[in-house]
Amino acid sequence: MEPLADDGARPWTEPGIYDVAPGVYRIPLPLPNDGLRAVNVYAVTDETGLVMIDSGWALDEAREQLRAALKGIGADLGDISQFLVTHVHRDHYTQAVALRREFGTKIALGEHEEYSLQVTMDPSREPMNTQLRLMLASGATPVVRLLKGISKDGKAERSIWDLPDEWLTPGRRTVLSSRELDIVPTPGHTAGHVIFDDGAAGLMFTGDHVLPHITPSIGFQPGASELPLRDFLDSLHLVRGMPDRRMLPAHGQVSPSVHARVDELLAHHDDRLAKSAETIVAGATTAYEAALRLGWTRRMRKLAELDPFNQMLAVSETKAHLDLLTYQGRLKMSEVDGVRHYSLP
Repeated sequence: MEPLADDGARPWTEPGIYDVAPGVYRIPLPLPNDGLRAVNVYAVTDETGLVMIDSGWALDEAREQLRAALKGIGADLGDISQFLVTHVHRDHYTQAVALRREFGTKIALGEHEEYSLQVTMDPSREPMNTQLRLMLASGATPVVRLLKGISKDGKAERSIWDLPDEWLTPGRRTVLSSRELDIVPTPGHTAGHVIFDDGAAGLMFTGDHVLPHITPSIGFQPGASELPLRDFLDSLHLVRGMPDRRMLPAHGQVSPSVHARVDELLAHHDDRLAKSAETIVAGATTAYEAALRLGWTRRMRKLAELDPFNQMLAVSETKAHLDLLTYQGRLKMSEVDGVRHYSLP
């Protein structure tokens, strides 16, 4: 498998190894669902070694595709010295854990992911417990019933997780003899999400913080954040204030400008904040009632048309918008029997 030009001529999910820049290769790996379909991991290499940005989901198919792709640059799985992981979601983290168990590869993860990872590994914790509580606070009892119907075995879930070798902190890091990356915390998608900025090469590995075609979920993690949308928008503004780079995202094609996409995301959330407020004006009082009135995906589908997992994400995002509107003083919130109710101030 020889490296291919990453020129957009092929679907971004097509397996292979794509030449992004000197010493940087994009490798799409499969996901076990019909939504995102693939995650990009990036091989960064020079004559002294090989590091990976993100790792993929711990699946046999993903492992084989990563092995075959690395063969195209004369490397193998055991040649990876370290995984630098943007955030703790399983499609970015768990294959690193599996390969460390096999090859001893080092793993580094943002320091503010520690709490969520500890919660995930807690043997007393039921899967999706945080999300179920969030749904109850959103008045989304029907979604709770749907999620309980698809709950997984907690012991099996915990077996794919482990702590990293290192917690990443902000600052510049030499990752190879010829390459330095700036580690920049970008909370919002998760509390400990980080991006990796390669100023010398004009590249930014944006993880799920900035994606070219979709808006990332907000605050989907085992440890709940108080105002994840505020954190996400602050992180977008932070990145917008940095020099523009080529965007190397976790899902989707490499794009020429991080700034251009950040501007689109900021405009999108301004619009969603306005539309969320309109649902309260129209009579909704809970995040669930508001989510029922909003459209979802580019096709503006109804909430009930989504699968249970995406219904949960939709209600969570609606709650994040309503909580930010409350924080801004544009709505007020009261709590009755554990359910948040929103109204005009």
